[in-house]
Amino acid sequence: MSESYESERRAGGRTGGRTDGLDVAALQRRLAAFAAARDWQQYHTPKNLAAALSVEASELVEIFQWLTPEQSARVMEDEGKAARVEDEVADVLAYLLQFCEVLGIDALAALSAKIDRNEGRFPVNGGR
Repeated sequence: MSESYESERRAGGRTGGRTDGLDVAALQRRLAAFAAARDWQQYHTPKNLAAALSVEASELVEIFQWLTPEQSARVMEDEGKAARVEDEVADVLAYLLQFCEVLGIDALAALSAKIDRNEGRFPVNGGR
């Protein structure tokens, strides 16, 4: 294990896989190659991907469903639950990236534009 992984693990964080050198486009290419190798592209329509994204987000919610706010804040302290959370986060992100790829959406640009709009809609100390 690398020193940075070990220090992150001791600090309470988890880094299940390697992330050095990864970016959104690289992950989208990897997901597309994975689907193509299995002839799954035919199923990766916007409707199907949106539905799959919703299902995976619901599976993430299910982990937290009956936890108190305090328990939910400590969920990553339990290795079993932490692994489930990470798996569901990965599933949500995978389907979101595939959805964006199919529709030609630049996810990071869309997020940046949304933050810009929200800053205009919700100015600091604007409504108090």
